[in-house]
Amino acid sequence: QLQLVESWGGLVQPGGSLRLSCAASVLASIGWFRQASGKEREGGSCISRSGGVTVYADSVNGRFTISRDNAKNTVFLQMNSLKPEDTAVYFCAAYFPSPFRQDTCLMTPNRDYNYWGQGTQVTVSS
Repeated sequence: QLQLVESWGGLVQPGGSLRLSCAASVLASIGWFRQASGKEREGGSCISRSGGVTVYADSVNGRFTISRDNAKNTVFLQMNSLKPEDTAVYFCAAYFPSPFRQDTCLMTPNRDYNYWGQGTQVTVSS
């Protein structure tokens, strides 16, 4: 079974930056989603299995960047210009793309993603 291991989050000042990582045991499409207290999962960032395609939710577009390392076994989420509204538990998730979606990203967490990490808390506050 696919295993996902996230790095620790933490407390960040507004306007600051934080880098999260997700180590996957098997090459797959990877997404980061967040869930604030009492809210649904949203704010997705996705990188395709090949690494050639990235997709971002509007709420994080332009501030977050998702990438793979050279071995393509670890995915990073670079979070810049953080706001208090970014405070949430961040989850790494994965799915295996279909043959016709090898270089695409899916963005509906409950429907599209089959495997989930344990989640890590990110708090943006002064």
